[in-house]
Amino acid sequence: MSSILFEIKNNVGYIILNRPEKFNAFNREMALRMQAHLDECASVPDVRCVYITGAGKAFSAGQDISELVGENKIEIAQILSEHYNPIVKKIRNLPKPVVCAVNGVAAGAGANIALCCDVVVATAAASFIQAFSKIGLIPDSGGTFTLPRLIGWQKASALMMTGDKVNATDAEKMGMIYKVFADENFEVESKKIAATLSQMPTKGLAFTKHALNNSFTNSWEEQLLLEDEYQQKAAATFDYNEGINSFLEKRIPIFKGE
Repeated sequence: MSSILFEIKNNVGYIILNRPEKFNAFNREMALRMQAHLDECASVPDVRCVYITGAGKAFSAGQDISELVGENKIEIAQILSEHYNPIVKKIRNLPKPVVCAVNGVAAGAGANIALCCDVVVATAAASFIQAFSKIGLIPDSGGTFTLPRLIGWQKASALMMTGDKVNATDAEKMGMIYKVFADENFEVESKKIAATLSQMPTKGLAFTKHALNNSFTNSWEEQLLLEDEYQQKAAATFDYNEGINSFLEKRIPIFKGE
């Protein structure tokens, strides 16, 4: 079976991590397949939102430790430069919204890949663990950048050093994720978010995403200038005109992602 299940349906690209017997731990093949599918989602116009989740009981346990030992082991430097860093960069640079539906435990790189997505929701049974300190490593996959910006320096530092597990309810309360859904409603509700985003003004959402990316490093004045630039680009799209016309005509807008 493929380590990643992928399909495009109703303007949503579905990426499902599919090593349930390994709690969807990443090996090289799975990491490279995920990159390829993210590239496909970026390039195919019909894809206007990406939905990432895991098969089975876990979202992802992070790195498959078996790749770190033995005669054919992969060096950590290669894993970061060729596996995880490209994945999180592709997610952040993808000009479409990415919904991550955390269906179970998200640990290590699995947690940080989830947290770099645009909208992160979780089932009530899910949990998040910065598991790196348990084996003497530091958080990677952008975690040291993303997590303190989501929940603050002190909580991020404590969670990274202790490796404490955070349940989905607490993750929502501290601002780590957007929403928690009851287990029985999780799939329907999380896919509903992706479906909604897939019918919204895609270019405007991409400009919003790029502006947020730059807000991490821009000054106040630089960010205002960037907003000016992107707002002008957004105002030149078909969807802006459709939004204005539908408002004036008191009808539901039909956006095309153009």
